[in-house]
Amino acid sequence: MACYGKIFATIFVVLNLKTFVEGAPQVPCYFIFGDSLLDNGNNNDLNTTAKANYPPYGVDFKDGRPTGRFTNGRNTADFLAEYLGFDHYIPPFASVKDSEILEGVNYASGSAGIRNDSGSHLGDRIYLGRQLENHQTTISRIANLVGNTTSAKKHLNKCLFIVGIGSNDYINNYLMPEIYPSSHLYTPTQYATALIDQYSQHLRTLYEDGARKVALFGLGQIGCIPAELQKHDTRTCVSSTNNAIQQFNSKLKSLVDDLNTNFPDAKFTYINMYSISSIIDPLSVFTRPCCNVLETMPEGQCVPGETPCFLRGIYLFYDNFHPTEIANRIATNRAYNALLPSDAYPMDIHHLIRTNNVVYDE
Repeated sequence: MACYGKIFATIFVVLNLKTFVEGAPQVPCYFIFGDSLLDNGNNNDLNTTAKANYPPYGVDFKDGRPTGRFTNGRNTADFLAEYLGFDHYIPPFASVKDSEILEGVNYASGSAGIRNDSGSHLGDRIYLGRQLENHQTTISRIANLVGNTTSAKKHLNKCLFIVGIGSNDYINNYLMPEIYPSSHLYTPTQYATALIDQYSQHLRTLYEDGARKVALFGLGQIGCIPAELQKHDTRTCVSSTNNAIQQFNSKLKSLVDDLNTNFPDAKFTYINMYSISSIIDPLSVFTRPCCNVLETMPEGQCVPGETPCFLRGIYLFYDNFHPTEIANRIATNRAYNALLPSDAYPMDIHHLIRTNNVVYDE
């Protein structure tokens, strides 16, 4: 685990980076699939307890109002939009308007998983399969704007797609044996295999729908988040949880190789969030949640209306599950421009978007 010096050195480097990239965006469009780590408002009107459209969420976002982002400010999807050179954040599918879709849509949904049932005890959520259905609706709308489906998919060939999902298949499924049967039916290896098999089918659908540059975000060290530490009454990372997460990540990295072999006209890359999140030190006060958290449903999220910690720029978690804005910024910077060779495979996002475009052939 990292020492305090490594944490603060990383924060110092990231805070001194220029946030917005000048000039035209590096890609004409950018699409986002995932869960609460990327959600920017899709859950606001759903019948679910997994929503963040109340204070103190959003206290550091623009005018200080909550938007549905599960953090105090910007999330990874937002920072990546800045690094890519967009002068605005990609709107959620729930509220995207007219020609905005040509520059991208955010489909991510809090508590969503690869499996349809993950997070179901919290209420409605837009699981990955439904997100892809929403994307197909978007493609139809783009086709109407540009003339036909072939032209729409040629447009999508040039876009960046990111997918960050799987956390809820553990936090709100496999690690909740009192509610979900998955841990009784599968060993950790079998479960990871089942998840990757289903994930693989979804990614093939995304490819068939025109995606050619796709960054897949692996899972972070879930065994080190405040919720897991409290659940196991420990101050050290829960090794059994992290070992299960690594089973998934290893298979996801192998899937990237398979996809790149089977679809040579596309490029998939793996973002190693497990490695990137290694700055976490459970013994550090700064890894405790910044806000006071609920002890009842939705357990672990911020208590509505209460003031969060003052030094939000040095905390890594905002609630029991979600990173603070600074932690999101650190992670996004390393995903976009790898600090270590282990951060991305076979390339970081900065190099991914520079791979040659291959246009859609009907």
